[in-house]
Amino acid sequence: MTLHHLVREPKIKSDKNPLLLLLHGYGSNEEDLFSFASELPEEYYVVSVRAPYELGYGSYAWYAINFDADENKFSDIPQAQESRDLIGNFIDELVSNYPIDLNNITLIGFSQGTILGYAIALSYPEKIQRLVAMSGYLNTEMAIPNFENNDFSNLKIFASHGTVDQVVPVDWARKAPPALMALGIEVVYKEYPIGHGVAPQNFYDFKNWLQHQIK
Repeated sequence: MTLHHLVREPKIKSDKNPLLLLLHGYGSNEEDLFSFASELPEEYYVVSVRAPYELGYGSYAWYAINFDADENKFSDIPQAQESRDLIGNFIDELVSNYPIDLNNITLIGFSQGTILGYAIALSYPEKIQRLVAMSGYLNTEMAIPNFENNDFSNLKIFASHGTVDQVVPVDWARKAPPALMALGIEVVYKEYPIGHGVAPQNFYDFKNWLQHQIK
């Protein structure tokens, strides 16, 4: 398969199982989010995927973040678009290789994984039914052209952020829900009094949200 990944098979197996696809943050790897795989609902395949760009030993990114002379950060949009499509194709590979229900796929992103997750969900809502978007923001430049014309009737999003996040300001995160709702997407948005990370309450809330989504 094209991308290195870790798999936790469902404890409760059926002919077609739902999938949770985990997208880690910048400078991390597939083991980061996979550390809480055992806490995730038992009926899911849990797949944690490694980003394609190597930064250094054990560190990977979905796209480069560059700094200019004035120390402004900017994202490498073409790399992000490439990763967006890599994941789109990887989902097809997973569906071919594992007994996964292609109508029951959830992306769980953290930080850069969330930013990419938004782009994937907006570009390919026929592949993604749910997105858990933690500690990231919406950058529509990473989505396919004319994504606004897609059918988002089956897409649901749980977004969350720490109010004292020093890496991704909470103001950036707050712009996503109104923009998504304007596209007709169902969004739950929550904030927690933490920095750049996943609070236990955040984990509990998105898990609870997922359980309510299961058909």
